[in-house]
Amino acid sequence: MQLEPRAQTLLKALVERYIADGQPVGSRALSKISGLDLSPATIRNIMADLEEMGYVSSPHTSAGRIPTPRGYRLFVDTLLTVQHIDEHAVGAQNMRLPSHHPQKLIANAAQMLSSLSTFAGVVQSPRRESVFQQIEFLRLSEKRILLVIVDPRGDVQNRLLLTDVDYTPGQLIQSANYLNQNYAGLTFDEVRKRLGGELRQLRDDMGRLMQVAVEAGSEAMAEGDDMVIAGERNLLSVSDLSSNMSSLRQMFEMFEQKTGLMQLLDVSSKAGGVQIFIGGESKLVPMDEMSVVTAPYEVNGRIVGTLGVIGPTRMAYERVIPIVDITAKLLSNALSQS
Repeated sequence: MQLEPRAQTLLKALVERYIADGQPVGSRALSKISGLDLSPATIRNIMADLEEMGYVSSPHTSAGRIPTPRGYRLFVDTLLTVQHIDEHAVGAQNMRLPSHHPQKLIANAAQMLSSLSTFAGVVQSPRRESVFQQIEFLRLSEKRILLVIVDPRGDVQNRLLLTDVDYTPGQLIQSANYLNQNYAGLTFDEVRKRLGGELRQLRDDMGRLMQVAVEAGSEAMAEGDDMVIAGERNLLSVSDLSSNMSSLRQMFEMFEQKTGLMQLLDVSSKAGGVQIFIGGESKLVPMDEMSVVTAPYEVNGRIVGTLGVIGPTRMAYERVIPIVDITAKLLSNALSQS
C-alpha cells in the first residue's frame, strides 16, 4: 500500500528516532523532528492510520508508538538513506586478511562484520564441490579400510570403511586404479550415476566396495565447518534480544542448531545482492526481535557463499547495509587472489 507523503515522512522520523534511543515516540516528538507543519491532532490521526495498517504499534497505554516488522520493511525498502562508508578505509583498518589461508579469511571477515556492526557476524564457508582428484584404499585390518580422498586443490579427506569382505591389498589397488582412471575430476554424484551400469563388468565384491566408497566420499567432502559466527555475545547487551529468557533461549538455539540460519544464507546466495530479513518474515529465523542483513561473496566471479550481520530489528540499517556489502566485496577479492 502506497503511503501519502506526510505519512511516509512521519514513519521515517519515527523509525529513525526509535532506532536511535529505543523509546516509544509520541506525537509531540514527531512534530519536532519530522519538520512537518502539522497540528498535534493531525499527527495523531496519521499515526492512528499507520497503526491500523500495521506499520506501528502502541506497546503500552501511554502515548508513543514503535515500528512493527512491517514498518521496518517499508522503511528499509522505500525510505532508507544508506550511509556512505569508505571501502578502502574499512579494508585498511579492519581486514588484514592472510590470502594464503581461506579459512582465516573467513574467520577474520566474520570478526570484522561483528566489530563494525557491534552485533554478530556470520560467514558461510565456501561450498566445496565434491570433486575428487585421487582415491586410495588403505587396509587397516580385516574388514577395516581407510578411504583417502584428495581433491583438486590437494586437500585430503579420510573416511573409515567397515566392509563385509576382507579385501586383499591387490583388490584395493585395483579398485582405486579403476576409480582414478575413469572418474578423477568428476563429482561423486556424477560417479554414482555412471557406476551403475559399468560395475556389471566387475566382480560383485569390487563393485560393492566402489559403491560404498562413493557414498562415503560424498559424505566426507560435505563435512566441515559450514559457517563461522563471531560476536554472539554482543547480542547479550542488546535489550531487545535479551530482555526475556524465552527470546534469549530461542536466539542461542538458533546459533547452536544453525539449520535455519544456513537455509537463510542459502536463500540469500540465490537472490544476489544485499538482502534484509526483518523479524520472523523469513520463517527460517522466526524471531520478531531479530533481523539478518546478508550478501553473497564470490571466488573468481562465482558465488560460493553468503555472509551477514545478525542483530536486533532496531539496528541502524543505513550503517549495517554498506558494512555487509563492502565486507562481501573485500572477501571476494581476497579469496580470488588466494
